[in-house]
Amino acid sequence: MYWLLIAAGLVLLTLGAEALIRGATSIARRLGLSELLIGVTLVGFGTSSPELVSSLGAAFAGSPGVAVGNVVGSNVANILLILGLAALLAPIPVGAEGFRRDAPVLALATLAAIGVSMTGEYGRVAGAVFLIGLAAYLALAYVTEKRAAEAHLLDVPHEEPRPLAPSLAFAIGGLVLLVIGAKMLVTGAIGIATALHVSETLIGLTVVAVGTSLPELVTSVVASLRGKSDLAFGNVVGSNIYNILGILGATALIHPVAAPLAIVRFDNWIMLAATAALILFALTRNRVERWEGALLVAGYIAYIAFLALTA
Repeated sequence: MYWLLIAAGLVLLTLGAEALIRGATSIARRLGLSELLIGVTLVGFGTSSPELVSSLGAAFAGSPGVAVGNVVGSNVANILLILGLAALLAPIPVGAEGFRRDAPVLALATLAAIGVSMTGEYGRVAGAVFLIGLAAYLALAYVTEKRAAEAHLLDVPHEEPRPLAPSLAFAIGGLVLLVIGAKMLVTGAIGIATALHVSETLIGLTVVAVGTSLPELVTSVVASLRGKSDLAFGNVVGSNIYNILGILGATALIHPVAAPLAIVRFDNWIMLAATAALILFALTRNRVERWEGALLVAGYIAYIAFLALTA
């Protein structure tokens, strides 16, 4: 039964990713926005919705290891596994102007999450601050991208855009399929993992984190294969910002959660190192090369192997 849920979830994730990318690309053209901005916002945040559902559910169920481990593990997987695989398929060029804005936000959000975790709890005050920071970032991203597009600084496609309504329908339909698919997959994966009697923090960092990150994985890989590299890169950056400021913020505001000691001591620093690697690779030559993608994937394999050996 659990294996059937996993298989059906993967099918829905694939279909949802394709629909979301088609709709998001068309919306970018219709609104005169860059695909990077759409990737950071609509696609990045949309594909993170399974993490939101999972973390809130875990918080209310009294499972802080799953709630926090889901966010930290997803951010690690997004960079090391998802961005790494996308770069292996095709080198990913990075829009310098947009990333100069997004890199400090990603770095500050990561440092803030680590700093708050050292207090022992993600409380309501921290949650409110995170959500305010997310709103400020969204406003800044929209204004700067809109100005750049109007000044012809961005490479906005000049093809005839599709009507907005069908594009929105594609994007929303894709998101719905992604959420349903992720829910089915995570349910199946947790059922199998629980039977192996491993800790909830390990489940949160691995099974739940990877399961809820599959929308990002499928979306980024499909985007890379279709030549929408800005969408793939923006998806990872946007998802990681949203995971911390949006998901961890909303979870802490609605139902404060304890910061698991294992994550505070070890996994937070892996998340910080992965974030630093992403920023370094993206800023050096304004692209993520194939060999850098291979390095990221190797890092993720080593991380998972360490977790498995020390479980």
